[in-house]
Amino acid sequence: MLQIQENISLKPYNSFGIDVKASYFAEISSEADLVSLFKNELVKSQRLLVIGGGSNVLFTKDYDGLVIKISIKGIQSKVIDEKVLVTAGAGEVWNDFVNYCVEHHFAGVENLSLIPGTVGASPIQNIGAYGVELKDVFESCTAFEIKTGKMKTFGYADCHFGYRESIFKGELKGQYIITSVIFRLSAEAKINTSYGAIETELLNRGIENPDIADVSSAVSHIRVSKLPDPSTIGNAGSFFKNPVIEKHEFADIVAKHPDVVHYPTADDKIKLAAGWLIEQCGWKGKVVGQTGTWKNQALVLVNHAHATGTEVYNFSEQIIDSVKSTFGVTLEREVNIL
Repeated sequence: MLQIQENISLKPYNSFGIDVKASYFAEISSEADLVSLFKNELVKSQRLLVIGGGSNVLFTKDYDGLVIKISIKGIQSKVIDEKVLVTAGAGEVWNDFVNYCVEHHFAGVENLSLIPGTVGASPIQNIGAYGVELKDVFESCTAFEIKTGKMKTFGYADCHFGYRESIFKGELKGQYIITSVIFRLSAEAKINTSYGAIETELLNRGIENPDIADVSSAVSHIRVSKLPDPSTIGNAGSFFKNPVIEKHEFADIVAKHPDVVHYPTADDKIKLAAGWLIEQCGWKGKVVGQTGTWKNQALVLVNHAHATGTEVYNFSEQIIDSVKSTFGVTLEREVNIL
């Protein structure tokens, strides 16, 4: 039965492990729970924050409002010739969903293994890793419209996907709550190992003709070697976006830094590796008070023990200033600051 709790600690609900409180808290297990919640008069007077795994948020203070945790579960699949449509509840842990697909030989999300968070957050953020983005496998999603209490379906074109962007982060921010997502996968795998260290890891394992399970395992190994486990060291994965710049801007940078790590984009721009930029500025593995960057990946900011959100935020400001001063590039945070 749906309950609205008061004065609840959010420490278990954010992967940074920041100890702040929410005035009100409700956990949603079904679409019916959402309908019931928004019939409550209390909700109409509250600021709202919707979370899944809490892996893309940094709390800098208590939340004066209602935190809604989406825990809608369930995965179903339908095979149509070589196409597979997989529907997953918004509260499913993202990596559990990826494992389900790999185990059932549904190809398309194996490169996205071990990304933290939940299924419902994946289209909002247009999550991506190792040459694949959510938009590449997205069919549609169902969302609850807060204003009307009605459900709406969003197709690919409706979502206005960009690099770590979607309509849910833009013009429709705060207006809808995603309840389920349908993914367009394939029964016939098209292996993608060209990005990052996947090919090297597979060769180290003696695998010349990998299947999706091999790719998933390789990606997982790479991520574990680079990224800290949030259950032991608070973090939100990549804290900054990889900056995308114009070619003329890149020409200025490469003239001074010939070894700059970069990748071409589909729209004829250049994507820089934020982690490399940060590392070149001397921040990799740096500890300042209770926060710092991870020893194996400068892109990840961590809570070593009892850091406050403000400490982490201020540390990120120092990194942004440093990279701007050295490379003339302004880093943008991927994590939402509250």
